[in-house]
Amino acid sequence: MKKACGIFFFLNALLIGLLLGCPPLAYTQSFSQFFVDKTMRVDYYHTGTKGVETISLDQVYEEGQWPGSKVNLLDTLNLGEYMVRVYDVSTASLIYSRGYSTMFNEWQSTDEANDGINRTFSETVRMPYPKRSVQVTISRRDKQMILHEVFSTVLDPNSAGDVDRTKRTAGYKVVELMKNGPPEKKVDLVVLGDGYGKADMEKLRKDAKHFTDLLFGTSPFKERKNDFNVWLIEVESRESGIDKPDKNLWKDNELGTRYYTFNTPRYILTTENRRLRDIASAVPYDFVHILCNDDRYGGGGIFNLYATCYTKTDKVGMEWQMDYVYVHEFGHSFAGLGDEYYSSQVAYTDFYKKGVEPWEPNITALVDKNNLKWKNLVDPTTPLPTPWEKTAYDSLERERGMLDRLAPDYYEKREPFYQAEQKIVKTGEHAGKAGAFEGAGYAANGLYRPSLDCRMFSLSLVGFDPVCTAAIERMIDFYSR
Repeated sequence: MKKACGIFFFLNALLIGLLLGCPPLAYTQSFSQFFVDKTMRVDYYHTGTKGVETISLDQVYEEGQWPGSKVNLLDTLNLGEYMVRVYDVSTASLIYSRGYSTMFNEWQSTDEANDGINRTFSETVRMPYPKRSVQVTISRRDKQMILHEVFSTVLDPNSAGDVDRTKRTAGYKVVELMKNGPPEKKVDLVVLGDGYGKADMEKLRKDAKHFTDLLFGTSPFKERKNDFNVWLIEVESRESGIDKPDKNLWKDNELGTRYYTFNTPRYILTTENRRLRDIASAVPYDFVHILCNDDRYGGGGIFNLYATCYTKTDKVGMEWQMDYVYVHEFGHSFAGLGDEYYSSQVAYTDFYKKGVEPWEPNITALVDKNNLKWKNLVDPTTPLPTPWEKTAYDSLERERGMLDRLAPDYYEKREPFYQAEQKIVKTGEHAGKAGAFEGAGYAANGLYRPSLDCRMFSLSLVGFDPVCTAAIERMIDFYSR
């Protein structure tokens, strides 16, 4: 059936592909048949409220060298809330696809969207620059995780009026932190600073080196260091620090990152998508990490969008928490890993549908335990679901949850609860084993994580569990091999 899909004319191919879940195949010819070695950036507006969305084209840009793989052009990982697909119009063949997630789909799960309020977000998809007209479609998963097309447009890369070919430059210094080969054969990470004033540039350089060394001192990134290139763009803000809306503290920071995203004090994101993309385009990049020069614990990460991390603390002995956040959030944005914790404050009200298998590689609804998606990593003698001291852990979490996280003495009061929780996840009967442990994805019941503990579960410097490690390895392979 897959081979048959590719022979229909363009409209028939799209229709049948949507109905049967069988998109047209890409021809087996090389990258150079369909693309030139440049990047096409498509900006669009994403508008709606809960259960309603509209995508409208904003602007198409021609940018520099294509940083992605020239071999793995079609997405085989099936991650992300959305999928962009690019079809060559003249042959009806699928020539490029990528999964990704957005601020918009997270926002749709907040109380604001539940109240019927409409919002608009600027978003971007990027692809190799096509030689001739292409059909670009965006599909979104429904509650059953099936992709449905929500946007389609035809783009002519040779149009004199439709493509912005301005060579944009913000004038910021670019530093090559790590170079291991051509972008097409490496994972290309760009590190951007936000909230670093002119006097903070030396701190930005030190922060960028520290966190780069940290990431590549953490498995499995450590073992795959040679598969990465890392760039730093020394973005200068007019003020030091980033916004804290809940404290009425506002900063003139270049990338617009702010705490209190979706009314969550620790969640750092930005809605300044165009500015972010213009600045990042100075280098060939696949993934973005933003260092935020502020002192409240916080960060964020959305798959194939960007990650953020705070970089200051005046709490002696708590510097390790920044290290935790940097790697944890990169796990989200790079490998599509889900949060394995389930008791911390989040803004979402129905992020996962009960009884439906999530797309995240490290969370399961365990609908069919005999076909667990990480079954190959589980010992046959390990019971599914896997028992653990959840009742005792939840009791500690409830007591700890009553503490004011922003209070100056929070960490002192938190310590005894934290130590007791760590004992449970590190010394339980199935500690260190892969299984299906109930409690994950912001849900205490009905969702399961692969291990008792992991960098995606507890606020500690514990490593990634085997399932998360495998997901990271697959992503590295996809971009570098």
